[in-house]
Parts: sequence; structure tokens; C-alpha cells
Amino acid sequence: MATPVAAAYLGVSESTLRTLDLPRRILGGKRLYDRHTLDEYADSLTVEGQHEQSGMNTCRGKFGRRAS
Repeated sequence: MATPVAAAYLGVSESTLRTLDLPRRILGGKRLYDRHTLDEYADSLTVEGQHEQSGMNTCRGKFGRRAS
């Protein structure tokens, strides 16, 4: 898909998309992105509210220790 469509698909600007270092093909001067590559990139992002390290108590980091 063309850059404007790929950017909209990911919900980012075209300039941000170009900085993501995703593989693309060039056809007639147009940069084309593969939908599967975009999906893989999106799937690799951290989900909001989840910490990268499993089992970590993120509430303690946000609110501190509970008073005894």
C-alpha cells in the first residue's frame, strides 16, 4: 500500500512512517508497504497498560508501597 494509506493504517503521520525503518518497495516513484509487515510491526508494540517484563507489579511503581 502507498505511504499515505500505510500511515493511516497505522495511525501515524507519513513522516513518522518513514522513520520506522520498515521494508518497502518502490514502484514508479511510490513507496509501497506490505500490509503483513505493518501488522507485524503493530503486533510487536507494547500494549498500553502492560509492562514488558512479565510478573512485574506496575501498580507499586505508580503508587508506591502500601503503608503497613
